[in-house]
Amino acid sequence: MSSPEQPGGPTATPLNPAAAGWEPYGDEGFIGLIGPFWTRQVGDNHLYAFMAEPKHHNRRGVVQGGMLMTFADRSMGMTCWYANERQPQATVQLDVHFIDAVRIGEFVEAKCKVVRRTRSLVFMSGELVVGTRLVATASGVWKTLGKR
Repeated sequence: MSSPEQPGGPTATPLNPAAAGWEPYGDEGFIGLIGPFWTRQVGDNHLYAFMAEPKHHNRRGVVQGGMLMTFADRSMGMTCWYANERQPQATVQLDVHFIDAVRIGEFVEAKCKVVRRTRSLVFMSGELVVGTRLVATASGVWKTLGKR
């Protein structure tokens, strides 16, 4: 599935995620403070995204790396949760490599996948993209905590 058009500059019309088929991902905790995050289901896959807003900038005026790390953690974690029968889990390792800066007004999507599973661990990988531009890669490990 192709990505929605990205804003091209100050005169470009910004993407409206809702009009492009995305739904807000509700969360009253930390994600509620930095979001909204957006989600869309395509087949069995749940996709995640966020619109880079002025509140996400660092001192250089681009999106703070911690925002990209949080987004990667939540997106890969949710992908893992769905793939792992919605069992409680916790991130035990997260590695993020920053490739390119994300500008305010850009729509960042996560492309996540399960790499390997053991009885108690799930190994994940992810790419954060703006359109076709790779902006970060991530890998992580999630521990299955068992059913509540």
